[in-house]
Amino acid sequence: MSPEPFSRRYGHGPEEREISIRNDAPQEVRAAILQIAHGDLNLGPSYLRDILCTVLRKLPDPSNWSEYPNIWDECQWLIQGASWYKVYDFVEALYRQLAKSMDAEPARQWVNLINDYFLEAGVGWRLVDGLLESRGPEAFEMAVDTARSSLDGSGLSTASREIHESLRDLSRRPEPDLTGAVHHAMAALECTAREAVGDKRATLGDLLKRYPDLFPKPLDEALTKMWGYASEMGRHVREGRTPTHAEVELIVGVAASGCHYLTSKIHRT
Repeated sequence: MSPEPFSRRYGHGPEEREISIRNDAPQEVRAAILQIAHGDLNLGPSYLRDILCTVLRKLPDPSNWSEYPNIWDECQWLIQGASWYKVYDFVEALYRQLAKSMDAEPARQWVNLINDYFLEAGVGWRLVDGLLESRGPEAFEMAVDTARSSLDGSGLSTASREIHESLRDLSRRPEPDLTGAVHHAMAALECTAREAVGDKRATLGDLLKRYPDLFPKPLDEALTKMWGYASEMGRHVREGRTPTHAEVELIVGVAASGCHYLTSKIHRT
């Protein structure tokens, strides 16, 4: 196993670039993923080819028997010719294979190296517990991670699951389910709001009207309008009214922040 690079040894993190790659895997990204696995983790061409062939449902070329250049060239040919979403399937599949080892270090390094590279390259994904999740701006990630932690800590498993499902919808390949992400994010906020006031049946829209102190003013008005917008986009979809990825990230991030705020309010009562 190669030692950690200078930047990580001395605490210099990668500089985050604006996300410009999400439903795509340009050639340089494919090459970097393979180079990280081979160069940083010292994984051999045959090992990598087996995983690539499994992901792509292909048989290894029997005429390629030498590690270099034959099998290594085949690995590069396989990943460069794969559909973009299969490239990310390979990232997850390699993690699963590494995680089977008694030594947890290679899987941990794979997560760190891939996430650092995606951050530097502007790739809108991150590897979490072996699964790729849609990555947003730092504020979005912080809001979602904080909400999941506070909901789990408060025993609000249903709301936490809705946040998780919202991220899953954003992360679906080859195309995200944007309206599904909106629906689940608002369901998480609705569920948490019900717990905060002890009203198990009302919709979030009704709760915002009945309990004017649920959120501080004028945020309550903003959330009421967001509920209306989300109902329009996430529940009563019209032709030509599909939300953009950026709009959905905004809704999910605000809903997650609202969940965290309400859990802290629950603990104070």
